Amino acid sequence: MTLRLPADARWKKATGSYENGSCVEVAVGEAVIGVRDSKNAEGPVLTFPAGRWAAFLTKTA
Repeated sequence: MTLRLPADARWKKATGSYENGSCVEVAVGEAVIGVRDSKNAEGPVLTFPAGRWAAFLTKTA
């Protein structure tokens, strides 16, 4: 199954990110979460079902 972010997904960096661009950005859709390298905004995007992403955050917190 291919997960796609909505076309209007808004990418966000952590507020503690470095100014040099070495960050991970996250886009939150209703059912899909996207993760990408901020230095390569046109590069590949990892996508996860929202429920799996929530479980990941719970286990790493």
